[in-house]
Amino acid sequence: QVQLVESGGGLVQPGGSLRLSCAASGINFRIYTMRWYRQAPGKQREWVARIASGGNIAYADFVKGRFTISGDNAKSTVSLQMNSLKPEDTAVYTCNAILPDYSRSYWGQGTQVTVSS
Repeated sequence: QVQLVESGGGLVQPGGSLRLSCAASGINFRIYTMRWYRQAPGKQREWVARIASGGNIAYADFVKGRFTISGDNAKSTVSLQMNSLKPEDTAVYTCNAILPDYSRSYWGQGTQVTVSS
């Protein structure tokens, strides 16, 4: 059974930091592209960042320079370090594992991030 379990969300003040983690089980983590998405209330889900199996990394423009994605193959975990958080970063953050040919895709349940003073 495939599971993606996110953790690390919470309430943080503007300018603060949070580190999200997504632990995967039931898949060959090393061959999957891992992606973070987010969905704010009343808005569509949007892609945040991804790390491919070969280590290639990409970010959405709105998080460049503030967020850092990293993967740990030994622990089958992908993390998202979020710095300089803004109120507009408030959303449910969800991780996704997808094969490079898009033939299989799995989603976690999400973790809430709230940026507010």
